[in-house]
Amino acid sequence: MGKRKFLLDFGNEKVEVEGYDPQKTLIKYLMKKRRSLLMTKDKEKVERLWKSVPSVATVSSARSVKKYKITWKEKGEGEFEGARYVFYLEEA
Repeated sequence: MGKRKFLLDFGNEKVEVEGYDPQKTLIKYLMKKRRSLLMTKDKEKVERLWKSVPSVATVSSARSVKKYKITWKEKGEGEFEGARYVFYLEEA
């Protein structure tokens, strides 16, 4: 099975990516956002990035459209206790 094209729509930003599964493609993109937060040293830039993280995403392909609610936490609870900038996905 080859890669498919997906359009990630966050309301204010649209990104075209390739992948196999809509949810895994979204997770890969969100992990890049999380990495940016973790690796940035400038506190002001981190605050700006934190305020701009997406809370709703729509993943569109040629066949389907899936909508996800993204919940971000500064400190992880439960399964990811102590981890910084954790996100949880819920299919809407």
